[in-house]
Amino acid sequence: MLRESLKMSWKNITHNKLRSFLTILGIVIGVTAIIALITIVQGVINNVNQQFESVGANTIVVQAYGTPLKQGLSDKDLEALQDIDGIVGFAPTVTATIDVPNRGNIEENIVLDGKNEVYFRRNPDIVVEGRGINILDIENRNRVCVISREMEQKLFMSESGINQTITIDGVRYTVVGITDTSGKLDSVMTTMANNNEVIMIPYTNVMYLSGAKNIMAVELYMDATANSQSVVDGIKSYLNGAFNYKDDSYAVIEMNSLLDMMKSMQGMMQTMLAGIASIALLVGGIGIMNMMLVSVTERTTEIGLRKALGAEPRTIQIQFLMEAVMLSLLGGFIGLALGLGLSLGAAALIGYDFVLSGSAIGLGVGFSAAVGIVFGFTPAKKASELNPIDALRSN
Repeated sequence: MLRESLKMSWKNITHNKLRSFLTILGIVIGVTAIIALITIVQGVINNVNQQFESVGANTIVVQAYGTPLKQGLSDKDLEALQDIDGIVGFAPTVTATIDVPNRGNIEENIVLDGKNEVYFRRNPDIVVEGRGINILDIENRNRVCVISREMEQKLFMSESGINQTITIDGVRYTVVGITDTSGKLDSVMTTMANNNEVIMIPYTNVMYLSGAKNIMAVELYMDATANSQSVVDGIKSYLNGAFNYKDDSYAVIEMNSLLDMMKSMQGMMQTMLAGIASIALLVGGIGIMNMMLVSVTERTTEIGLRKALGAEPRTIQIQFLMEAVMLSLLGGFIGLALGLGLSLGAAALIGYDFVLSGSAIGLGVGFSAAVGIVFGFTPAKKASELNPIDALRSN
């Protein structure tokens, strides 16, 4: 009986191909939107989270705004912060903007970024050629620099920048390393130019060039086993004393908490996108109900004849309900194929790793089946309740 009902349902669907296609179009669009939106957004979110975790995991950012009596953090403050239980290192952030001579021209507003050896030890993959800044460079204020790939191309064209020299504030610096941050998140506190044209030198050199005596921002790195809340409390306790408990004299940002908050917001965004895309499925469901009601009207005689021959109302209802579900699932599977195709294309175009989202597939196909059942129930019930005598007279 079930096999026979399936055959009859499929025959009725294929008998009116154009009408069936137009009926499932809403389902196709809805499922395509759900699959594509959720999969694309999930892929982008995963890519961003991986990069954020690589630079932000177990990291605490301190911004020291200071007071009229004390501006920023001194070397003594940095040593005291590093002595807090759970802190294993720090990387100051000191930046300036400079003009760099280039073959008779001047490259303006180039970011000069002061770093220490801990930053390069913490981000070992950032240097793609040469080396980073080491402890001797910091202590001796060596005239060495690490430049971005974009800066290398601008200053040295097709030549390698390693061992070349750059004039910074009238002093020649030797290029010892090349960085490539394209498609990656750099240091959390690094202020990058829009085109990533950056020159990194020892932070002690930037402080000397800019005349800065104290550091306004620093990244503190925690041990992986440390209790982050305890470490943050220790940092705040020291800074309160250092700045005489002055309000708004500093800010402490715990990156793990920020990451959790970001993931929560991303989940809400995905839910919202799925809800918006589901509206198309509801429209498609209304289309299915409309077609099935028309089908019941067109096949009144057939229904009356089957009932006169002994077909039970339940059998009639199951057949029409099955037809509605088949229409909905057909649209769901077409939408699934289109959605995955769009997601793959977007991944290749944007440049992120394609992630097959099982939840998106389950939601899309499950929702389409549910739409078939919900919106097919009323026409199926109407067909099953037809009086066989009245149905035969309608011919």
